[in-house]
Amino acid sequence: MKRIALLIVVAGVCIAPAAHAQNHGEVGAFVDYFRLHETGSNFAGLGGRAAINIVPNVQIEAEMAYDFNRVFTENFTNTGTGVVTVQRSNIRVLHGMFGPKLQTRGPVRVFVTVKGGFTNFRFDSRPATFSTFTSSVDNLRSGNVNATFYPGGGVEAFLGPIGLRVDVGDEIIFAHGAHHNWKVTFGPQIRF
Repeated sequence: MKRIALLIVVAGVCIAPAAHAQNHGEVGAFVDYFRLHETGSNFAGLGGRAAINIVPNVQIEAEMAYDFNRVFTENFTNTGTGVVTVQRSNIRVLHGMFGPKLQTRGPVRVFVTVKGGFTNFRFDSRPATFSTFTSSVDNLRSGNVNATFYPGGGVEAFLGPIGLRVDVGDEIIFAHGAHHNWKVTFGPQIRF
């Protein structure tokens, strides 16, 4: 019995690196910066992504990000003293995209991606919580949903199965013409 257990452990130690080296996919979370060009507004939020390998250097990737309220300041002058107040704009942005990612091999990978999807703008005076995110997803068909095309690229570096990823792209929103907007994401990735 001890020999069988030892044989299983030795086989596992020999097979695990080969199975891990195949890298079947990745999952990750990210912080998202979105610059809405039309209004000059900056948004920040959180998102997640998942990718599955279809051939060695090509993955199919899906991601979704939720940008919280944009906060802005207003200055007022009151008898010679400046007063600054902070107001919530109640604008939220939901991004969902899907498409291929072509990448190099190795612990540091350079990649390009082209994705299609949607961008949803909404006004919501409720606090930004998980339940307001889920209600935003549930009410997509009744909201202001615009088609999106995203060409981008970036770099990801791995130390074993855990890594960091940065990508930059142009989120082109189609609403009465094409509107170009910068998008930057940064966050951890896990290979499996």
